[in-house]
Amino acid sequence: MEAVFQRVPGVLRSVSGYSGGKTENPTYEAICSHGTGHAEVIQVEFDPAVISYEKVLEIFFESHDPTTLNRQGADEGDQYRSVIFYHNEDQHKAAGRANLAAQAHHDDPIVTEIVPLTKFWRAEDYHQNYFNQHPNQGYCAFVIKPKVHKLQSKGIIKE
Repeated sequence: MEAVFQRVPGVLRSVSGYSGGKTENPTYEAICSHGTGHAEVIQVEFDPAVISYEKVLEIFFESHDPTTLNRQGADEGDQYRSVIFYHNEDQHKAAGRANLAAQAHHDDPIVTEIVPLTKFWRAEDYHQNYFNQHPNQGYCAFVIKPKVHKLQSKGIIKE
């Protein structure tokens, strides 16, 4: 998701991290053990004069399969759950509307959680800007690159 949002006009920053769990200062290794409750997430900072929160949510739903519980592609576990962490009631309502709108494009029910943000933990430095730094790494080449190209071909994100 970081690679997708880095290519969205109006997005100022996309930071990889963890949220939604009970463990303080989680690490990648800890969340992969499935005991922290955290999800792998990104924090998106955007310019509302260029892109609306509603458009950010639309891209979020277009960028992944929100109908698979605790899974994204071959990645499986609660850290891969589809989740939106909102900052305020306006974002909460917008996320609910976006969820309903996205459901019209899926036969299976959307399982995306919509919950208040309590704390965002920035991921380790080696997770930041991962796709841009490792475009030929297996996961990047076979999972992220096709996703980015699909969204570029639809005009959703820039080249």
